[in-house]
Amino acid sequence: MEWVKAFHIISIVTWFAGLFYLPRLYVYHAMSDDEISNERFKIMERKLYKGIMTPSMLVTLISGGWLLSSVWSTYSGDLWLHLKLFLVLILVIYHFYCGKLNTAFKRDNNQHGHVFYRWLNEMPVLGLIAIIIFVVVKPF
Repeated sequence: MEWVKAFHIISIVTWFAGLFYLPRLYVYHAMSDDEISNERFKIMERKLYKGIMTPSMLVTLISGGWLLSSVWSTYSGDLWLHLKLFLVLILVIYHFYCGKLNTAFKRDNNQHGHVFYRWLNEMPVLGLIAIIIFVVVKPF
């Protein structure tokens, strides 16, 4: 089970690196006004989302499910676990929303300015902080 936990942590770190960086790319992409930059950002965003973030999310969810199944009987009644799982669901939705934005940029149909993406960029930080507190401190 320690190997599963190790791969879970590795995939979380990788997934969150993407969740932090992709909206930052969107900030710069929304500010770009030349075709070369526009095409470069499209490539970077696609590779990050499809090549790194999505596989990392899948490994996180699979390994997390595996770990959860081994402790479910112990923690299934604890509020912290249910709140953590709810936040993971929100992060998965956030991930797919980033994918939707990625498609909009790919089609040259971005509807938001750089300020929107700057705010969007802060959202996963709040989730990460709360999840770590729930898992480590188990306050409820």
